[in-house]
Amino acid sequence: MKMKFTTLVFIAFVLSSLTPTKAEEKEPCVVTDLIACLPAVQGGSPPSTECCTKLKEKQSCFCEYWKSPLVAPYMTSAKQVLEACGVPVPVCQSF
Repeated sequence: MKMKFTTLVFIAFVLSSLTPTKAEEKEPCVVTDLIACLPAVQGGSPPSTECCTKLKEKQSCFCEYWKSPLVAPYMTSAKQVLEACGVPVPVCQSF
């Protein structure tokens, strides 16, 4: 019985050490987080400050966003919005 408990504790310790800490966790990449950029992307208006802030926050997600069928039709205008916000256009494998 003691050996089973020890094994269980050891397994729990190993599993808990594999889970990322709060500092390591990455915020999920959800394209709807960029809803503030929709008027600029769809209508060609200048991007808002909120849009540019969101783009800067979500730079690590861009290559994932490009894969979304929601973004594909707006690829050219999305790149223009990035440039207008001073955010580098990512270099992804799908480009």
